Amino acid sequence: MNRLPLVTVADKLENASWLDAAATWVARTVRTLLPTKAKDILHGVPLGHPLHPLLIVVPLGSWVSAAALDLLPGTEPAAKTLVGLGVLSAVPTALTGVTDFSELDTEQQRVGIVHQGANAAAVVLYAASWLARARGDHGLGKGLAFAGLATAGAGGFLGGHLSYRQGAGVNRNEDLPEQVPAGWHALGPVDSFASGTPQRASLGEVDLLVLRRTDGSADGTVSVLADTCSHLGGPLHEGELRRDKGGLCIVCPWHASTFSMDSGEVVHGPATAPQPRFATRVRDGILEVSLTA
Repeated sequence: MNRLPLVTVADKLENASWLDAAATWVARTVRTLLPTKAKDILHGVPLGHPLHPLLIVVPLGSWVSAAALDLLPGTEPAAKTLVGLGVLSAVPTALTGVTDFSELDTEQQRVGIVHQGANAAAVVLYAASWLARARGDHGLGKGLAFAGLATAGAGGFLGGHLSYRQGAGVNRNEDLPEQVPAGWHALGPVDSFASGTPQRASLGEVDLLVLRRTDGSADGTVSVLADTCSHLGGPLHEGELRRDKGGLCIVCPWHASTFSMDSGEVVHGPATAPQPRFATRVRDGILEVSLTA
């Protein structure tokens, strides 16, 4: 089968356990140093969308544009400005990336730590390119910049592998509407669900989190969300109930994504996609659910 050599490299990195020490240290450091509010912003929780891919276009676009100018005569000042813009914008971009990285699975972090290393090397090369240009050595500056672009390209390839091959940042419930038929569906006798305890129920192939409320919620007696965490697929019914921002929430046991039991909205990351919420009703003692739009 024909494939790029980098694909083989990326596949091998997933099993490179020698990377675990460095990856674990970086992830632990990020989780320790950054407060929850800062991590939520860097994950993109207030946007309802990951922040990292939105920022990537600034450094990468600046550097690609600088490369194009470097091929043309008389464009040295503009190319220097674009190189500097790319270096400056790479800082917040890297910060969002390392924050997302800190909440990935082991195999994803192995690829992620090399992705970070390549991108860091690209920033160093571009910073050196800017300094060379500032001294008037545009030939050296161009050489360093092209090396930086190749390095950033390799890092970007690994970032694509993380997303498209390993599923980092993918909403695990995106296809739920196709799996749940329209209308109301019986889950079983409402009395079979213990009050105040998150429990798992099944609707065909879909796992649901069921909670008989004891907190006087206005929604009725039962709240039902998709049980699979939208971040990396953790089982929410094994999580902890917690009051946060005035409402009852469920905390994922894997990476602590926190969701409102009333709406399924993300309260704290790393998740940015909400949990699908099901409307509920009780008829003749049977709990029925319907996927809300």
